[in-house]
Amino acid sequence: MKYLIVIERTSTGFSAYSPDLPGCIAAAGTEDEVQREMRDAIAFHLDGLKQEGLAIPAPHSSSSYVDIPA
Repeated sequence: MKYLIVIERTSTGFSAYSPDLPGCIAAAGTEDEVQREMRDAIAFHLDGLKQEGLAIPAPHSSSSYVDIPA
């Protein structure tokens, strides 16, 4: 499954979250690191849901950019 992650720059590095998985977040010093951390966080999150017998949410978020004249 592919889950959308949103990566944001912070004052100390980067943070990320997945809109499809509330509470699933990660933070790291670089963008590459936060992507790796988020991959691990999603796997951990889904494993926890499975262990508790809960449904795995299907990915449903998408993203796009819009051009606005400045």
